[in-house]
Amino acid sequence: MPTQFPDYLKITRENLAKDTAVNLTIVKDMPDVAQHMATAILGIIEAAKQKGHPATLIVPVGPVDQYPILAEMLNERQYSIRDVMLINMDEYLTNDDQWVDISHPLSFRGYMNRKFYDLLNPDLAPLPENRICPDPDNVGAIQQLIDQRGGVDACFGGIGINGHIAFNEPPESEENVSVDEFASLPTRNLDLTRETRTINSVTVGGEISIIPWRAVTIGMKEILGAREQHFYCNRIWQSSVARRVLHGPITSACPASLLRTHSNVSLTVADYVAELPDIRLR
Repeated sequence: MPTQFPDYLKITRENLAKDTAVNLTIVKDMPDVAQHMATAILGIIEAAKQKGHPATLIVPVGPVDQYPILAEMLNERQYSIRDVMLINMDEYLTNDDQWVDISHPLSFRGYMNRKFYDLLNPDLAPLPENRICPDPDNVGAIQQLIDQRGGVDACFGGIGINGHIAFNEPPESEENVSVDEFASLPTRNLDLTRETRTINSVTVGGEISIIPWRAVTIGMKEILGAREQHFYCNRIWQSSVARRVLHGPITSACPASLLRTHSNVSLTVADYVAELPDIRLR
């Protein structure tokens, strides 16, 4: 690999988590990532129950395929999660900072209904008040809720092409934000970066014009405050991203790199993500 490329791009799959405290798991492909994530979510729910309290989880829409699998697992076992609290990481906003309508095809709230809550036996599903999305008109409510619940048992998520987790976008190049400052950012409304809007458009046929410019996101403060971190990479372009997160500098320019400051982090990647990135013109 040419010397002008960052050294972390040379990290082989065998050394992908070497010299880090991150617990790395490599699975075959996207369906296996989804199965692993569904199983892990249920495992955290069961562990919390054994400790005598209903779980509180921060969960993403992206990855997404785990939810129908989890619903099937819960239905088959007749396992109730009525008292479990699921806090969605983020949601798209309109230009006047209101949630996009739940009927909007890109609404994360709508997706959770279609692909998880509506698939569950109603007697097993979380109570309506336990299905949480950050409110753009009351962003402080998330931390208040977390405090009332005694903290977050685990945060689940994916990693964006610019290293973001949830919609915690890295600062623009002219902004100087320290790691400590970035780690303390709370739930807030914000602009999405061009990189995020571009890569998110890939899932809707490449039509970037329909990707909203604004979003509300759980903050780094709430994410890093969770007792466990479980993150997943299932896209081929995440081969480079995962290496930057694990072996690049810990910096606000790559938000997910801050996961390395946490004491309990797992990263699960598809086999093709673990492979060295193929950086060449084809």
